[in-house]
Amino acid sequence: MIVRIHPSAVQGNIQANASKSCMQRACAAALLHIGKTRIINPGNSFDDQAAIDIIQKLGAKVSALEDGSLQVISNGVAPLSNAIHCGESGLSIRMFTPIAALCEQQLTINGSGSLLKRPMHFFDEVMPKLSVDTKSKDGYLPLQINGPLQPANITIDGSLSSQFLTGLLMAFAATNAKDISITVVDLKSKPYIDLTLEVLESFGVKIVNHQYERFEFTGNGFSKNEQEINYTVEGDWSGAAFLLVAGAIAGSITVKGLNVFSSQADKKILQALSDAGAGLSIQEKQIEVRPLPMKAFHFNATDCPDLFPPLVALAAYCEGTTVIEGVSRLQHKESNRAISLQAEFAKLGVEVQLQGDLMIVKGMSEGNQLRPLKTASVHSHHDHRIAMATAVAALKATGPVEIEAADAINKSYPDFFMHLQQLGVDLSITNN
Repeated sequence: MIVRIHPSAVQGNIQANASKSCMQRACAAALLHIGKTRIINPGNSFDDQAAIDIIQKLGAKVSALEDGSLQVISNGVAPLSNAIHCGESGLSIRMFTPIAALCEQQLTINGSGSLLKRPMHFFDEVMPKLSVDTKSKDGYLPLQINGPLQPANITIDGSLSSQFLTGLLMAFAATNAKDISITVVDLKSKPYIDLTLEVLESFGVKIVNHQYERFEFTGNGFSKNEQEINYTVEGDWSGAAFLLVAGAIAGSITVKGLNVFSSQADKKILQALSDAGAGLSIQEKQIEVRPLPMKAFHFNATDCPDLFPPLVALAAYCEGTTVIEGVSRLQHKESNRAISLQAEFAKLGVEVQLQGDLMIVKGMSEGNQLRPLKTASVHSHHDHRIAMATAVAALKATGPVEIEAADAINKSYPDFFMHLQQLGVDLSITNN
C-alpha cells in the first residue's frame, strides 16, 4: 500500500485507539483466569488479533458481544493445537512462550516477518532452569518447548526487553507460586512492568515488586473465580503520540480517551512536547495540542523506545539540535529503527546522526526561519512506526510525500490514516 500525504493543516477531535500493550496483556490474563473475562474496548490491530488467536489455540473460547466487547471463557492453558503463531508481535512471542510452557504438551512457537530476526536466546538460557525442554534455531524462531514449567528462584537479564519478564510474571502467577522470586539485572522499560503488574492486579494477582530488582510471589496468583472479570483496555499512548506531534506541527487538535495517570511508558510524549515548547493543555479526559514556535530538546527514551519515531518527527520542526538517548533499544524492532529513521528522514531533508547511544536530530531551521521538509518518496521498512512518523512529518513538507509499504500501520494502529483524514489531512491510498 502506498499512501500519498499532501501538506495539510489538522483540526478537530479524535478518540485514541486501544492500547495493544494493554490488550495483549489482558488476553494473556484472561486465558490464565479460570472463568469468564469481559474485555471492554478491545483493540483490532494485527498484534491484538495475534494475541486473540494465541489464547484460542491455547484453549480459551473467545466471542464478540453486541456492545463490541469480547468475552473470554477459559479453564487455563489447554492447547487445542501443537503450533502457535505470534505474527510479528514481539510482546506475544516473549509473553506467551512461558505461558504456553505451563502445559505438558510439546509445542512449536513461531512468527513471521521481522520476528524471525529477533533473538530468542533468552528462552534457551532460562527455560531449562524452569524444567522446560527448549530448542530454538540457533537462538531464533521457531521455538520448541515441552513443559510443564516449574517456578524456581532465578536471576534473569532485563537489558534486552522487559517483555520476557512479563511472560515469566504471568506464568509464575498461574502456578500460584509462593516464596519464590525472580531477580532481574539491568531491567529496561520499567513502566511496562508497572503495566503488567496493574493488569495482573485487575485479575486478583498480587506480586511484590522490590524496586524492580526482585519480584516476589506470595501465593496470590490466578484462581478459579465464578464472578466475571471486567477489564477495560486503555487508549494507546504509543499511537496517540503521533497524533499529538501532528497537532504540535500542523494544527490544533484534541485527543480523547487517554489516561493521564496511565503506566504506559509512552505517556512521556507529554514531557517531550512540553520541553519543545508546543502548546499543550492536559486535562483528565483529553489532551489539547497546538503549534507554537518550538525549540530543540534533550530526551531520554531508554524506557520508552517506541517514542523515537514521533520524537524525530517533532525534532525536525524544532529550532536547533535535539538529542535523544536510548538508541541501543532500537536494534531489534520491526526494523533496525535507528538506521531506518536516519535513512528515511534524510530523504525529507532532515539530518539524523547516530553517536553511540545518542540520536542527534538537526532541526530544520535557518536563523529564525523554519525550513519545511522536502517532498519525497519514503519507505516504511515494513515498520508501523516509521510509516506513521513520516506521515506526520509530511504534514508541513513543501509538497506531497509518498510512503511505500504504508500498510505496516496495521500492526498497531489500523485506523491511523483514517484518523488523519478525519482531522483534515489530504491523503490518497493506493493498494499495490
